Amino acid sequence: MKQRARTRVVDIGGVSVGGDNPVRVQSMCNTDTRDVSATLGQIARLVEAGCEIVRLAVPDEEAARALTAICKASAAPLVADIHFDYRLALMALEAGVAGLRINPGNIGGKRRVDRVVDQAAARGAPIRIGVNSGSVEKDLLRRFGGPTPEAMVESALGHVAMLEKRGFDRIKISLKSSSVLDTIRAYQLLAARVDYPLHIGITEAGTLVRGAVKSAVGLGVLLWEGLGDTLRVSLTHDPVAEVGVAWEILRALGLRARGPEIVSCPTCGRTEIDLISLAAEVEDRLRSVEEVFTVAVMGCAVNGPGEAREADIGIAGGRDLGIVFRKGRVVRKIRGAKNLVPEFIKELDAFLEERRGDR
Repeated sequence: MKQRARTRVVDIGGVSVGGDNPVRVQSMCNTDTRDVSATLGQIARLVEAGCEIVRLAVPDEEAARALTAICKASAAPLVADIHFDYRLALMALEAGVAGLRINPGNIGGKRRVDRVVDQAAARGAPIRIGVNSGSVEKDLLRRFGGPTPEAMVESALGHVAMLEKRGFDRIKISLKSSSVLDTIRAYQLLAARVDYPLHIGITEAGTLVRGAVKSAVGLGVLLWEGLGDTLRVSLTHDPVAEVGVAWEILRALGLRARGPEIVSCPTCGRTEIDLISLAAEVEDRLRSVEEVFTVAVMGCAVNGPGEAREADIGIAGGRDLGIVFRKGRVVRKIRGAKNLVPEFIKELDAFLEERRGDR
């Protein structure tokens, strides 16, 4: 893995981004921001899953007014996503958001940009310039022959220049395309020209499996090259799932770890238990657990016992029988197919209680 690119540090509601800080996990609510209760509920679930910064759509004044109550009760710093209307940006800042996601070139003329920048500076709120392949200006599309990586970079730099001209440097930048290769190239080009923190992601990546694969490939390459200070996995799915995939990408690259690693076999003709249901239930049970350890859920006698012995806790299952291991030692046998899931979950709960009691 290449050395991480050296970027400036910005503070987003107490979460430091860039420099030597960890790559931060971000997501976006898909609730109606005007519905305060639903939005706060989703923010709480995102935070429980490990989300560190949450973005909210602010499409109108009613949504902007709702931000006051949301900001007061939110467990995570909030970034307001604003398009076209500078007044919404001003309202969001007044409501207490930690940052803005805008493109200054599309919120109005010079005076309007001045007002937003002045208020963001006064409140210490960073601005993320977010360029998507679908938002590149028409003149750049003509000049570069489409939403190419080069066009996206020029678009971003044009917006950056508008902020820099006003003495504003609390900037993050994102360049997202639904094309993995275009996204990678765009960030490579941008990183050679600026040292602002980069928010990375593959936009409109797709449904759960397809989007997770595209995001893992694209973000994995960028992170391997040392690029990226925050990331979002964009899925057509519950945003809580985005957070889970993001953490697994970071874990796979050895950058950060949160919660247990679950090792489970892919099943084959030798599998004699309902391993898919068992693994899914174990994963669901451990979704909110932050401690780092390894759980093995194995379904046969070939690789099962060996893998389970390597784990902190594991089960190797056979026909109507599960053997539970802790650090290579058999601690119990579970008989009866209907008992495998509930009894292994009990053993997991006991394991977690013991770990927490030792701290």
